[in-house]
Amino acid sequence: MRLGEVSFWFADLGGLPARRPALDGNTTADVCIVGAGYTGLWAAWYLKQHAPTLDVLVVEKDFAGFGASGRNGGWLTGGFAWRHDRYLAQGGREGVRAMIRALLGTVDEVIAVAEAEGIDADIRRTDELIVAQNPAQEARIRAELAHRQSWDVAEDRVRLIGAAEARARVDVPGLRGALVMQNVARIQPAKLVRGLAAAVERRGVRIVEGTAVTGLAPGRVVTDRGTVQAGAVLRCTEGFTATLPGEARTWLPLNSAQVVTEPLPPEIWARIGWEGCELLEDGAHSYFYAQRTREGRIALGGRGVPYRMGSRVDCAGTPDPETVRRLVARLHAVFPAARSVPVAHAWCGVLGVPRDWCATVGYDPATRMGFAGGYVGVGVSTSNLAGRTLADLALGRQTDIVRLPWVNRPVRRWEREPLRWLGVHGLYWLLTAADRREAASASARPSALARIGKAIAGR
Repeated sequence: MRLGEVSFWFADLGGLPARRPALDGNTTADVCIVGAGYTGLWAAWYLKQHAPTLDVLVVEKDFAGFGASGRNGGWLTGGFAWRHDRYLAQGGREGVRAMIRALLGTVDEVIAVAEAEGIDADIRRTDELIVAQNPAQEARIRAELAHRQSWDVAEDRVRLIGAAEARARVDVPGLRGALVMQNVARIQPAKLVRGLAAAVERRGVRIVEGTAVTGLAPGRVVTDRGTVQAGAVLRCTEGFTATLPGEARTWLPLNSAQVVTEPLPPEIWARIGWEGCELLEDGAHSYFYAQRTREGRIALGGRGVPYRMGSRVDCAGTPDPETVRRLVARLHAVFPAARSVPVAHAWCGVLGVPRDWCATVGYDPATRMGFAGGYVGVGVSTSNLAGRTLADLALGRQTDIVRLPWVNRPVRRWEREPLRWLGVHGLYWLLTAADRREAASASARPSALARIGKAIAGR
C-alpha cells in the first residue's frame, strides 16, 4: 500500500507534476490570487473570460492542486451543505433559494467548461445515494428529504427509494433504503485541477509555484521569493488558510482521509452492483463517502484524526496508521465482497471549516481584498461558484451572484487552543459513539449524543 504522495489521483496520472518556476523577485499584477486550487483557478478563469487583457498572477506555495483540489473524493454535487437558516439575515428566504439554485447550476457549469477546454477528468453524470442501514439513519434521510423539499427548489431532484430499489443499485449490508439526488457527477479531481491550471495559462494567467506567502495587505502580497504589487488581492487558500499570518482561527483545517483499492475483478462487481457509479455515502453521523472510479476501483473516505493541535496541516498527504486501519475496516464493512482486494493507496488532506460551519465569499471594494472558503467538504462544486463570484466582485460586475447571501457574510472565529482541539475531538467522539448506539438499536430515534455534539460544535 502506498501512503501519501499527496493522493492516489496524482499517482493515477503517473506521479506528481513537474513544478512551475517560483516567483523570481518583485513583480506587479492587476490581480494577485493566493492559492492554485479550484477556487483560485476558477477565479482566474472567469477574470480572463470577462477581461481578457487583465494581468492575473496566481501564487502557490507547493503546486497547483496540492491541497484539497487534488485530494478530494471526486464529488461534483452542487450541494448546499450548510444551515439554510443562517443565511436568512443576509438575504431572506428568497436569497437562500437563489443561492441553492446557483449551487445546483455549478454541476452543469463545471462540465461545460471541462468540455470546452478539452479537460478529460473522468466525468460521469450520475446520482448521489445516501444509504440507510438502521432505523435511525432511515429516519434521518426522511427528515433530510422533508427539509430539502421545504425550500421549494428543484424538489423533483430528490426522492426516497426503498430497500429493494436501493439494493438493485448497490448491495450494501443492512440496506433499508436511500435518499437519491439527481444531477451530480463523479470526477477525477487531479485531472480537473491540472486541466484547469493549463486552461488559465493558455489565457495568459501566470502561475508561480514553490512560493510561500508570508504576508497580505491591500495592494501587496509578500512572499519568500519577492513582493507582488497588485490592484486586487484574492485569498483562495481554504483548508490552508490557518497557515497564513493572523488567520489561525479563521477556518479550522479539518482532516479527511481516503483509501482506494486495486481494480475489482468482474465477479466481485457482479456481487456489489454499483453499475451506475453513483456517489455513495451513508446516513451515519461519522459518514463515509465513496466513488467507483473509471477503472473499477473503490475510493472511500471519512474522518480519521480529525484535527491537529494548533491548526497544523498534514505532511503531504501521509495519513497515520490508525486512520488507515479505520478506513479499511469501514471499506470492508460496507463492501464485504471486496475484502480480498488489496488496498492500493491511502492519503489525507485538510478542508476549511468555519466556526458556524457556513461558507463565505468576501470582498472589500475599498481595499480590493477578497477571499472565499469554508466549504466544509463540498468544495468541488462550491469553489466554482466562489471563483465566479470573486471574479465579478473584483471587476465590479453587478451580477445576481454577487448579491447572494454568502457574500460578505461575517466569519465567526474559532476559540483559542486548547479549546478548539478539545471541542473537535470531543465532537467526533460523540458522533462515533452515537453511531454505535444507533447501530445497536431498533429505535428510529437519533442518539442524544449526536445532538449534544452538534450543539457544542454549533452545527
